[in-house]
Amino acid sequence: MTHPKMFQVSIPIMTAALVFLASTALAADGSASRGEVLAKRWCADCHVVTGDQARAASDAPSFFALTAGPVRTPETLAAYLALPEGAHSRMPDLHLSRVEIADIVAYAASLKP
Repeated sequence: MTHPKMFQVSIPIMTAALVFLASTALAADGSASRGEVLAKRWCADCHVVTGDQARAASDAPSFFALTAGPVRTPETLAAYLALPEGAHSRMPDLHLSRVEIADIVAYAASLKP
């Protein structure tokens, strides 16, 4: 018989896993040009993703706002996008691959002032 606590994951282990996923995604050397295509296709309904996009259909932060502060680094953005379904507050799980995450992060980072 398996003990139920065996399947509980601690916060430090989850954090370490997210950091690993983020570093793996970033290690894929994301392409900002591919990321722009993905952002326009998958993200532009809710987020403003380009300078010429007038508005989005929700109050989600723009890609420019996502990269503006020192807290939002490419690593934290990649870790957020790698979270499993249900972990995002109001964002749908798009089932992004590590390469797609790296591309979107590279594009968002290219917008940083």
